[in-house]
Amino acid sequence: MSLKSKIESILFISVRPLSSTKIAELVAADKEEVKQELDNLFTEYNQKDKGINLQKIGSNYQMVSNAENSKLVSEFLKEEVTGELTPASLETLTVIAYRGPITRAELEMIRGVNCSIILRNLSIRGLIEEIEDKKNLVTKYQMSFDFLKHLGITESSQLPDYEKLNSQEAIEKLLSQRQNQDIGEEK
Repeated sequence: MSLKSKIESILFISVRPLSSTKIAELVAADKEEVKQELDNLFTEYNQKDKGINLQKIGSNYQMVSNAENSKLVSEFLKEEVTGELTPASLETLTVIAYRGPITRAELEMIRGVNCSIILRNLSIRGLIEEIEDKKNLVTKYQMSFDFLKHLGITESSQLPDYEKLNSQEAIEKLLSQRQNQDIGEEK
């Protein structure tokens, strides 16, 4: 894959602006090469007829919809935010509720599938929030206060069977079962 392709993919799935330094780290490329490619992408995406623009604030970048399409996008998002959650979204939300704060990698290991779009949708709905783990330089996801309020609880430990489902043993058992299923399917 080209550097351009890698940068576009990272920007597309990110739910928040990313610095050029962070992008360089994620795509394992030289910072100056990444900055040059970001400048090229900025020029390419910020044309009047493009539906996606590349927003730049300082050294942070984020893909956004073209402002001229704001009414259409707002109507679509309203439907997305008020519609029912999919089974995959409910499963993801449950894992975050019982295991959060949790990284996307941990979440994907538990679920066995990519969760980027689901995390974005849950974040847009205000059901989860991102927190930065500055010590380990990763983003973690946890339930939002609005989600707790919707559930009528004040903290995650009030969830049904929280102690049992929050324990490391329960997750290890689940992962072991999933690995055994995967091995069985390979045979």
